Amino acid sequence: MSNMPSPHSTEQPPRKPRVAVVFGGRSSEHAISVLTAGAVLRAIDRAKYDVLPIGITTEGRWALTADDPERMAIANRALPNVEQLAESPDGSVVLPVDPANREIVYTEPGAVPKALGEVDVVFPVLHGPYGEDGTLQGLLELSGVPYVGAGVLASAVGMDKEYMKRVFASFGLPVGPYEVIRPREWEQDPVAARRKVVDFAAEHGWPVFIKPARAGSSMGISKVDEISGLDAAMAEARRHDPKVIVEALLSGREIECGVLEFEDGPRASVPAWIPPVTAHEFYDFEAKYIDSAEGVVPAPLTAEETAEVRRLAVAAFEAASCEGLVRADFFLTDSGQFVINEINTMPGFTPISMYPRMWQESGVGYPELIDRLLQAALRRSTGLR
Repeated sequence: MSNMPSPHSTEQPPRKPRVAVVFGGRSSEHAISVLTAGAVLRAIDRAKYDVLPIGITTEGRWALTADDPERMAIANRALPNVEQLAESPDGSVVLPVDPANREIVYTEPGAVPKALGEVDVVFPVLHGPYGEDGTLQGLLELSGVPYVGAGVLASAVGMDKEYMKRVFASFGLPVGPYEVIRPREWEQDPVAARRKVVDFAAEHGWPVFIKPARAGSSMGISKVDEISGLDAAMAEARRHDPKVIVEALLSGREIECGVLEFEDGPRASVPAWIPPVTAHEFYDFEAKYIDSAEGVVPAPLTAEETAEVRRLAVAAFEAASCEGLVRADFFLTDSGQFVINEINTMPGFTPISMYPRMWQESGVGYPELIDRLLQAALRRSTGLR
């Protein structure tokens, strides 16, 4: 006998989970987030999920945006932004900070607020501060809305390169030499701050890398060969973050590995190798997103090396109390040791991004990857867990 409702039945079919894909944001990685959102919107299963795209402008306004992935791409080397996609120049989306009410409201000046319906899960594809650093995750925790990816603590740890390294070291994971220049040090005694870098270079050698401590996508990073280039490198890093980290050069190969949360716990993908880009001194922003550096998946490693990097990737995921997903970045030094450089708790999902490519080679295609992340978020409650 059929279980289908009769033509005269008033029984309604079950409602599909509603996903708010939130992207853009106030960080310098705004455009990369838009690229990621376009890829996610293109791949998400519309037969299984209802989708609501919400963009956050560079000023912080939550905007209702067009559900148009084709407009969320690099065109003639120009990066996209939320302002171009917003349906209104001054309309705002409001998420109630009330666990009993998940209904999204849209407001425009001089107009009656419009209810957009409830949201069951948020896919926050934001990169950098004010999105990937625990701030948005805290808002969603207060609102009682499940979300994809790491929680408040893991997001904050994953964003701050200093404390990330401290956590990894405390769990016995191998990290490279580094030094931190805090905002007050550079502002109040730049001579002493420069001396810290010189002393660091004297111990570990030139060149050194000067990086914003809380930024990603290789933005604001400079390779400094001698003291004369330090001030310009510090200025560039501080454009993105007043806190700066100095890292020693590690000679070897750049290896990445993806981690994905399954029902029985986190698993690691096959790793990838990021070969040197001829036109770039290191794997910088343009090499990643404009000139499309091509990673090699799977990485040309021995079986023992592959097993070790996968073990370390899962260990890093667990050490930082991550959830959902992580891309772990390593150096395989010339001496044969893996050194963890950093984790990304919301790695890029653009068509050229390494995280989806690694899982594709591991047997999890892009639509399935998106579905697994959403299902994991829907299973997980907010609050202490």
